[in-house]
Amino acid sequence: MNRRERTRQLIELGGLVAKADLIELTGDDRAVILGLLVEAAATLRGAEAEQQLIRWRRRGQRAFDQQLIGA
Repeated sequence: MNRRERTRQLIELGGLVAKADLIELTGDDRAVILGLLVEAAATLRGAEAEQQLIRWRRRGQRAFDQQLIGA
């Protein structure tokens, strides 16, 4: 991945953090946001990783769909 692609990826991932309202809900506390992400990564290392991915994917798709409708 070249530098431009990596920069775009990071910007898009930051946008997802914003779409999830984590900036507002945490008061822009980056330690809390990182803690949430570390917790999610730990969950994905567990025995129920596939089931959790399915649940999160469904929830994320619903959130995307609602934002498209509300836009």
